[in-house]
Amino acid sequence: MTPDPNLLLDLVKMPMPFGKYKGTILCNLPVAYLEWFARKGFPAGKLGVLLQTLHEIKMNGLEYLLDPLKKK
Repeated sequence: MTPDPNLLLDLVKMPMPFGKYKGTILCNLPVAYLEWFARKGFPAGKLGVLLQTLHEIKMNGLEYLLDPLKKK
């Protein structure tokens, strides 16, 4: 699978489409919610890839990588 160059941009622009945090921009989702998905299983498709990527970013303290993209 070829990496999507827009993946990080989607994390700072795309709202959560369902659930408790519907409408919340993905990068603003709480870690506890991402950990829940990690235990229960991420959704299929692009949303699952985005949530899994965001989980890795937050778990490794790399949220600062998203800061310049939030300003665009």
